[in-house]
Amino acid sequence: MNRMSKTEIPAASGTNITSNASAISTAASSSTAQRTFLSKYRLHKKFVAAARVLLLVVFLSVWELTASHQIIDSFIFSSPSKIARCFLDMVADRSIFLHLGVTLYETIVSFLLVIVFSILTAVLLWFSKKLSEILEPYLVVLNSLPKSALAPLLIVWLGATRTTIIVAGMSVAIFGSILNLYTSFMSADPGKMTLIYTLGGKRHQVLTKVVLPSSIPAIISNMKVNIGLCLVGVIIGEFLAAKEGLGYLIIYSSQVFQ
Repeated sequence: MNRMSKTEIPAASGTNITSNASAISTAASSSTAQRTFLSKYRLHKKFVAAARVLLLVVFLSVWELTASHQIIDSFIFSSPSKIARCFLDMVADRSIFLHLGVTLYETIVSFLLVIVFSILTAVLLWFSKKLSEILEPYLVVLNSLPKSALAPLLIVWLGATRTTIIVAGMSVAIFGSILNLYTSFMSADPGKMTLIYTLGGKRHQVLTKVVLPSSIPAIISNMKVNIGLCLVGVIIGEFLAAKEGLGYLIIYSSQVFQ
């Protein structure tokens, strides 16, 4: 018996050594594969960034060359060098900062209002199924309207004021934002909602514990889209009802061919 146990111990020890070596080899190969993947990923990101910069440089170079050789009319289409000189002149006299600040202020205000009103309206529609069934067709129609057509009506209703421009910025984004958030609220996990109801929870607890947390990605995604839409709406409003701002500057510059 003693001899058998003595001969079995080295065999078990050899098995452990083999398994440890195999585990070390697997970990090493996994680490190598991870480093290879990260290296390829970094190389891919660098390639994409370089390609973007190269594409922009090629576009600007072709634009500048065609304008300087009179292939296109530089009076109508301008050129990168003329735009750069005009921008530097506006920086020197600080007029660009006035227009940029006005547009930035109106865009931020309209963006914040869109976030607040869209979340509150989506919550209200989620709470009341009847109200959502009544209002949803109207929201779809309002979202499909060309927002540039609403700007003249807003001027008639509200006057040529900064409030009109902020409302114009909101009108571009708010209806689509409400619909997207409401859809996200309605797609929350029904199993989790049933669990809260089973434990005696109320509807407002379902909202705060399940619906809103699960909709955070949709809210953030809407915010990313809405900031651009609000900027577009503000500039449309400034086209028609402003004496300062980037929209006004664009219209004025196009009228004097600057």
